[in-house]
Amino acid sequence: MTSQITSPLLERQLLLQLGDRLRRLRKSQGLGTVELAERAGMTRNTLRAIETGDPAPTMGSYLRVMSVLGVSGDLALLAGDSLQFAPAGSAGARSVRAAPVVEVRISAETTRHQLQDLQSLALHDEAVRWAKTRPEVLEQAQETLEQWLLKEDARSAPLWREWAEILKNRSWRKVLGKTRHAQQLRQASPLVTALPAEVRQRILAQAAILKQGVVLGDASRLPVAEERP
Repeated sequence: MTSQITSPLLERQLLLQLGDRLRRLRKSQGLGTVELAERAGMTRNTLRAIETGDPAPTMGSYLRVMSVLGVSGDLALLAGDSLQFAPAGSAGARSVRAAPVVEVRISAETTRHQLQDLQSLALHDEAVRWAKTRPEVLEQAQETLEQWLLKEDARSAPLWREWAEILKNRSWRKVLGKTRHAQQLRQASPLVTALPAEVRQRILAQAAILKQGVVLGDASRLPVAEERP
C-alpha cells in the first residue's frame, strides 16, 4: 500500500529498525557496548536506548553511534546537496522518471507479535504524552488501577503494584522499552485505558495500514503532522 502519511506508529517502527541495524553492526564489528559507548562519548544506558529505537536520545546521539560504526554517510546523503530538487523548468524537473521511495513492510503471518508490541508501544507513547500535559488522564489511570487491585488477581497483582509506583513517580521509561518486562507491564497497563477512544482508534488504524505495508514517497507532499497534546 502506498502512503504519503506518516504516523507515530510508522516513526516508531523506523526507529526500531534503525536501532536494530546499529546493534547488529556493532556486533559484526566485534564491539561491546562499553567500548562503543566510550568511543561515542555517551553512557551505556544511552547506547542501549539507541539500539532499542528509543525516541528519547537526541539525533546527535544517534549520529555519533553511526559515525563510530562507519555508517554516518547514510545520514549525510539525506542532508547533502545530492538530494535537492531539480530547479523549476530544468530537464530534471521535466523528467517523468519516478522518484525513489523507501518501502517499509511487515508480514502479519511472520511478525504478528512484533506488530502487536509496536502498536502497544505507540499507544503508550501517546498515553505518556497525554499524561504529562493532562492531569485528568493520569488521575483516570490511577482510579482504574485502584479498581483492578481490588480484584486480587494473583497473576497480575505484582505488575499492577509496580504500575502504582510508575504512575506515582512518572517512571515512564520503565514501560517504553523493548525488554520482556516492559512488554509485560504494557500488557497489564491501566494507562492506555485513559486515552480517548478516538485516539486509540487512530493508532489501531495506523497499525492496520502498517500491517499491509507502507511505501514512503516524496516528503514534499506530506501533510503537516497533526498537533499532539
